[in-house]
Amino acid sequence: MPGLLRGVARTAVVAGTATAVSNRVSRRQQGRWAQQEYQEAPPPHAATPPPSPATAPAPSADDMSGRIDQLRQLGELKAQGVLTEAEFEERKRRILGP
Repeated sequence: MPGLLRGVARTAVVAGTATAVSNRVSRRQQGRWAQQEYQEAPPPHAATPPPSPATAPAPSADDMSGRIDQLRQLGELKAQGVLTEAEFEERKRRILGP
């Protein structure tokens, strides 16, 4: 009888250890998948670009410093990759007027 109890106890320890290891591996793998999905997802602010300063009404013809400021802001947006070359040229044309 003691041999039977020893065998049952050993089986219980092995099964418990196997279950614990399996659960740990599963949790670690789920964490890796979640981290990979997070890294592949675009940042939330990328979906909606910030409002462009070029949508504001153009300053009067004699206010050249306001136009220069707007052009400088457009250049910064283009350098940051918010505006494409075509968008930059279109908005620059609007600021400079006909």
